[in-house]
Amino acid sequence: MTVRPNDQRDQLEALYAEMGPSGLTPLWESLHALVTPEPVSPALPWRWSFGEVRDFLMRAGDIISAEQAERRVLIMENPGIPRQSAITPSLYAGLQLILPGEVAPCHRHAQNALRFVMEGSGAFTALDGEKAVMEPFDLVLTPAGQWHDHGNQTDQPMIWLDGLDIPTVRLFDASFAERLDVAAHPESALAGDTLSRYGRNMRPLRGSAADRRPANRPLFHYRYAEWRPVLDSLSSSAPVDPHLGHALEFLNPADGGAVLSTISAHVRNIPAGFETRPRRSTDGTVFVVVEGEGILLLDGREITLAPRDIVVVPSWTRHQFQARSTLVMFAYSDKASQEKLDLYREQLL
Repeated sequence: MTVRPNDQRDQLEALYAEMGPSGLTPLWESLHALVTPEPVSPALPWRWSFGEVRDFLMRAGDIISAEQAERRVLIMENPGIPRQSAITPSLYAGLQLILPGEVAPCHRHAQNALRFVMEGSGAFTALDGEKAVMEPFDLVLTPAGQWHDHGNQTDQPMIWLDGLDIPTVRLFDASFAERLDVAAHPESALAGDTLSRYGRNMRPLRGSAADRRPANRPLFHYRYAEWRPVLDSLSSSAPVDPHLGHALEFLNPADGGAVLSTISAHVRNIPAGFETRPRRSTDGTVFVVVEGEGILLLDGREITLAPRDIVVVPSWTRHQFQARSTLVMFAYSDKASQEKLDLYREQLL
């Protein structure tokens, strides 16, 4: 007998219903969505105004303490992937507030984290008992498994951007966390000790008594006072890249790779009046405007950029920047993960 198309559909639906309780589903019904010709991200391009988020964060500071919250953070959740605590499918972003006199208790976890300082001066992140005294636009790392706490001994609020690989760790069901039995880790070194030992393209001889940091992640503080002059020097002496402007990547001095095992970070300077050529890449990227104003074009959509704005560019989204004034930006992405998995790709348009 010849099976008519409508009979085939009925028979298939009956088959699916019967085999469903056995944990079986037909690939042919979903192959087109599982193996796509190019990336199709559920994340949406989005911009958060720092001033607006700051207002909500300060209101939260009037209601709940850093100790009660453990981390007083407002998550920047991408509207395209709600209820996932994610800004891209693999990355998390949030703004954290530490008020004068507060300590965010010491803990450690499997997730990698970075902090990019948005407001305030003189508070600290302590890593395994060593304080990194933070200034605006400093980058501070808390690699996976290292004890860290935050404290503010100044008279002003301190706010920074948290960037973590929480969704990536969740994908692998590999989350571990523990809290120290005291609020702050005992001091293990003077503030800035790591910078002096590992931050000058040198390190203590491996195995010596002076070699005190983990061999694979020795450096955790990248100061604005140091990265900004280097970026300015590049901008004045090197030709501008047509797709990136002037760009510098933060590196792990142990191996020359990304600062974290799953997260890459870089800074850019786009000269006033310059418009980059279109580009797209597979790494979903979070940008922070450090200085200047401009426009981000995302698949033709215009997003206005102002100082301290935070904007996300999802994977494989065509984008370009127009700088009204000199535009300086910090960015982090999942490029480090993708390169390890042989997934990363970019296209210059």
